[in-house]
Amino acid sequence: MSPRWSEDRLREALSRPAAPSSDFDLNPGTAPQGVTLRPAGVLAAFHADSGDLLLTKRASGLRHHPGQIALPGGKVDPGDADEVAAALREAREEVGLDPAGVELLGRLPAHRTVTGFAVTPVLGLIRADFHPVPEPGEVDEVFTLPFAHVADPARYRIERRRWRGDWRSYHVAPYGPYYLWGATARILLGLAQRLGA
Repeated sequence: MSPRWSEDRLREALSRPAAPSSDFDLNPGTAPQGVTLRPAGVLAAFHADSGDLLLTKRASGLRHHPGQIALPGGKVDPGDADEVAAALREAREEVGLDPAGVELLGRLPAHRTVTGFAVTPVLGLIRADFHPVPEPGEVDEVFTLPFAHVADPARYRIERRRWRGDWRSYHVAPYGPYYLWGATARILLGLAQRLGA
């Protein structure tokens, strides 16, 4: 049975303990040691009425992760108080989401990326009317995924490919034309596992 949307379930999932995750989880022994990770924040914003999750397709011309499916967010800038502030600022810049229309619920454990970031996922509910406006040159598309897909651990699987001469495994959760994979898929799988606990 597909998971049904419930704000209470999302809040309850946040109260369950969970360990940090990493792009290296499925590839033990490959994580570089002694690296100072740069802080970043991403916003996992669910529409309060439907539970649909807001996602973006990054612009194909970007230097890093072009065309990938992502949660709105980015690195912590000098003017940001913390990862939450960075996630909200980036969501406003990338898709036009007003922070005043988002009810913050909490944070998930940080996720380490192969690109050297410690990404803190921030969970929130979109309470206000919202009509996304993708930032030209940074976002090709703004779309949503149903809660039933995001919250079901059975929708996630492991694939692998050659990367820098070695085979690397990673999580995926494709949905229609959207190939959800890598850090975004791993972060959402962690949430799905907590929702099902």
